[in-house]
Amino acid sequence: MNQQPLKIGITCYPSLGGSGVVATELGKLLAEQGHQVHFIAHSIPFRLGTFHKNIFYHEVEVNDYYVFRYPPYDLSLATKMAQVAKMQQLDVLHVHYAVPHAVCAFLAKQMVGDQLKVVTTLHGTDITVLAQDESLKDLIRLAINESDAVTAVSQDLIRETRELLDISRDIDLTYNFVDPRVYYPRDSRSLRKDYADPNEKIMMHISNFRPVKRVGDVLEIFARVQEQVPAKLLLVGEGPELPKIQCRINELGLGSKVHFLGKQDEIAHVISMADVLLLPSEKESFGLVALEAMACGVPTVGSTAGGIPELVTHGETGFLAPIGDTHSMAQHVLDICKDEALSERLRKACLQRSKTMFCNELIRGKYEEIYYRVLGREVSELKPVCG
Repeated sequence: MNQQPLKIGITCYPSLGGSGVVATELGKLLAEQGHQVHFIAHSIPFRLGTFHKNIFYHEVEVNDYYVFRYPPYDLSLATKMAQVAKMQQLDVLHVHYAVPHAVCAFLAKQMVGDQLKVVTTLHGTDITVLAQDESLKDLIRLAINESDAVTAVSQDLIRETRELLDISRDIDLTYNFVDPRVYYPRDSRSLRKDYADPNEKIMMHISNFRPVKRVGDVLEIFARVQEQVPAKLLLVGEGPELPKIQCRINELGLGSKVHFLGKQDEIAHVISMADVLLLPSEKESFGLVALEAMACGVPTVGSTAGGIPELVTHGETGFLAPIGDTHSMAQHVLDICKDEALSERLRKACLQRSKTMFCNELIRGKYEEIYYRVLGREVSELKPVCG
């Protein structure tokens, strides 16, 4: 895109989580295009890695003045946003999540002036969970309506935002993406030997192990499958449901067939071991892990929750069933495990779809168009190079 480089501030949750991953990867892509990117957060985003040209980090320090019962992180973040915007002459402040980040950006803009434009990306929890709380609805609605542009990661999330908050303003659809330089099928044969025999299939689940992920359904699916096909289950991640899941595994007598891998950074290597990814969530605004698996040639069997059907094409890149229908999901997994031709067809379709529909250059270009639009600048024709 032949445009004047921008100075862009990005605020996200820097710890593990899909929104932080997407925000960080977007910042890196923007920096590669010559834009100056400033991350404003309480810690360095975990996916930022080593030194990157054009990328800067500004730490938010919370005032611990003794009269505050709780550290006022939101006010400290808003103040830091304003300081960075003034000192670095930011053009755009791109915040991920309405609460608290878009609210803080609104306050920062009041301090800096209208020349600072705010773009808010909705990722899911701010709508699917927080917007369910009547005490927060007005605050979230304010943050969305006062943003110069709002994006969401799925059509389903846009629909839910409009219904829950009575939002009528434009919301741009900007799907999540993966970088094909990072996510592609890896040779996992040596790693796979540590967890499964050559004749065994590997099922995998990756999440934060919260109730909404329905990890109990993962176990029910696996229990049905392993009765007919030699298989192992790999659980990746950590979260509050893990103790309960461990008890359930023991109850089902599956202890020798389930491996806990904990949190993993080099997730492409891990995913490449799998034959099937299981994602039976109750709520899922997009399902980034399913896209990461898709880019590694691994099909997903999951639920029809939220934005998953926009990502996983039933019968082409995986299979979907109603939430809680573990019988159908198990049958779909068995179909994949027993039919090598079907498995290969799904693998090829996964690779193709991830490189086209969710191309990192395509999504990065959409965000750039939004930035230039809110700044009132013309945008030259975008021709992303995708697979």
